[in-house]
Amino acid sequence: MNPLDWSVPNDLLSPMFKRGSDFLGTRYPIICGAMTWVSEPKLVSAVCNNGCFGCIAGGNAPTDILAKQIEETRSLTQNNFGVNLITIAPSYKQHLEMLKDAHVPYIIFAGSFPKENEVAAAKATGAKVMCFASTISIADRMIRFGADAIILEGSEAGGHIGHVSSMILIQQLLFKYADTVPIFVAGGVATGKMMAHLMLMGAAGVQLGTRFVMTEECSVHPKFKEVFLKANARDAVATPQYDSKLPVVAVRALKNKGMQKFGALQLRLLRELEAGTIHRQEAQEEVERYWVGALRKAAVEGDIDGGSLMAGQAVGLMDKITPISDMICELLNDANNELIAVKNRLA
Repeated sequence: MNPLDWSVPNDLLSPMFKRGSDFLGTRYPIICGAMTWVSEPKLVSAVCNNGCFGCIAGGNAPTDILAKQIEETRSLTQNNFGVNLITIAPSYKQHLEMLKDAHVPYIIFAGSFPKENEVAAAKATGAKVMCFASTISIADRMIRFGADAIILEGSEAGGHIGHVSSMILIQQLLFKYADTVPIFVAGGVATGKMMAHLMLMGAAGVQLGTRFVMTEECSVHPKFKEVFLKANARDAVATPQYDSKLPVVAVRALKNKGMQKFGALQLRLLRELEAGTIHRQEAQEEVERYWVGALRKAAVEGDIDGGSLMAGQAVGLMDKITPISDMICELLNDANNELIAVKNRLA
């Protein structure tokens, strides 16, 4: 079934979608989270053409390549999409500068948290700005800086993460700000049932990442998807920070040799910091280059032992690979059925 033709008797879901859909300019307030080496124009446009919201991953791409990806995506879809910028990536400032002339409708700041003047610069392009929040204090700051919407991301998510679970953030952040700005919930979201309950709690929409990897349109290496099919939730672990002298944003990925190599890299960089042979910013940039390269090894080249298998704990719920259209229809049907069940329980 085509998600754009989705309709069911006793449709309870569509009215709950209105706020998030109006904000994103999409039929459904379902975001495909930006994933470096994964969220390329074909996947992003396929998400958009099925009524949802796709995001191009800026990552550490050369600025001219990111600009070309934006134009390619425009050629493949007439629908809204966003560009995700990693604030701790070495190319971040160049990416933000390039977007002044790209006129994209949405800019999403990720990785760490943008400065007030960076949010202002993004908004000055005419784009709506979305910021991640992994604590209540960060949400306060991003809203004060002018964010048009917040993506509440719990530590269950894959890739760069905070340290607070979605369960706590929902109570701290969603319940406080649901009526102030649109709040999209990310981290551990993989089913229509969960989506329904998040909407009931006030979410404007949801963001999924790991689930979109398991679609036919996702061009990652087949071995990458095979590992996801076999993985348990507990296999997706977060990287530690060994010392505050080298602040690193935690990354959640499946355990393998690539994760072990990252631990060794941190220890080497800490020794170099102690010896004064490297500056902290250089060390942090080397960390980001490691992740970008390691993720490419796994997602593009299929090196599932030495590469980075970034995945959220929702990987434990992955049991099939489907077309995006089937996945979206399943989410919608399951969410609507859950709302009907809730209504019957209340009656």
